[in-house]
Amino acid sequence: MHHFENRDGIMHAEGLPLTDIAAAVGTPFYCYSEATIRRHVQVFRRAFGDAHMLTAYSVKANSNLSVLTVLAQEGAGADVVSEGELRRARAVGIPGGKIVFSGVGKTRTEMAYALDENIHQFNVESEPELHQLNEVAVARGVVAPIAFRVNPDVSAGGHEKISTGKAEDKFGIPWDRAHALFAQAHGLPGIAVKAVDVHIGSQIAALDPFEKAFMKVADLVKSLRAEGIPIERVDLGGGLGIPYSDGDTIPPHPDAYAAMIRRIADPLDVQLIFEPGRMIVGNAGILVSRVIFNKPGTDRRFLIVDAAMNDLLRPALYDAYHDLRPVVSHDGESPIAYDVVGPICETGDRFARERMLPPLAADDLVAFMSAGAYGAVQSSEYNSRPLVPEVMVNGDQFSVIRARPDYQALLDRDQIAPWLS
Repeated sequence: MHHFENRDGIMHAEGLPLTDIAAAVGTPFYCYSEATIRRHVQVFRRAFGDAHMLTAYSVKANSNLSVLTVLAQEGAGADVVSEGELRRARAVGIPGGKIVFSGVGKTRTEMAYALDENIHQFNVESEPELHQLNEVAVARGVVAPIAFRVNPDVSAGGHEKISTGKAEDKFGIPWDRAHALFAQAHGLPGIAVKAVDVHIGSQIAALDPFEKAFMKVADLVKSLRAEGIPIERVDLGGGLGIPYSDGDTIPPHPDAYAAMIRRIADPLDVQLIFEPGRMIVGNAGILVSRVIFNKPGTDRRFLIVDAAMNDLLRPALYDAYHDLRPVVSHDGESPIAYDVVGPICETGDRFARERMLPPLAADDLVAFMSAGAYGAVQSSEYNSRPLVPEVMVNGDQFSVIRARPDYQALLDRDQIAPWLS
């Protein structure tokens, strides 16, 4: 559910017409609904009832400080994969004790900073990382709380570039090495083994892969405890998908997801940690763009818009589908098949092929739906295009939460080598 609806022929974000926002900030721009973000995190948390849990929002999905502030106000923690994301979480008041640090390539500097911030746990993904973290912790006179991220070799479906739980993926420790590495970590002076962590991928639309992975984790927890390793937490990652189109398989409701997990996890008496990202913010954001040209080709028609792959990379990177809707209704008009493309000098700058849309002309506005996750965070300035603004809506008010830089600001970040002057 989201708060982007058509009213009197115009798409609104909560109480505001998108046409008004476009007139004020220009296009393209990202628009987020605060009410949708709050509702999604509340629905997820309520699904687990009285369970002892930490909802550690996956910052990589959308790291804007206003988005993080909303989540902090809702009591969420953070799952981070870099020092920058950790600093963002801390900047909005998320306490270190609600932060988990994931990722396969943590540096010594990042480890030291996270230790200084007293984070909840490090999700360790390799033996070399374990020993480096131990060295950093010992040098600082502290103990690092850790989980090992185990790779259960479970295929979750979906695009290969967002799969993380198969044996050939770069994430986690091999399943057959888990016991040896947990035992090794248990004997290190700078390490406190706290948890088992698993994360099998993203945009998962069925419960079966989750259940298969989580049952393996439950068995691992029992066997580690039998070996004297006191596991007190289980980090079950994220990955629950969202619908990107009316034809998508509807992902499981959080209630069904929670019921499955509690059936497996309640007997373990552990703290449950979750890392939802896309399901919280994906449908809470859209990208609004303006048509530049309606260009007839030899055997197809191109709709050229002012957003491009540098603004929304997912279609070029993952062949991802985003529903496209005109901001102003064209009721009763017969749809036309368009290839929707951007201005970037790349053939891959294509959002959709032969997408059926009403007749559109220059200056018409279109909305790319479900763009709140992995949209603005993956944007770049390719072709020297300034980053687009981000806007948050609350009822009948909006605020620019990341401004569009001007061209001079873009140029000022470069420095001409002194011998060229």
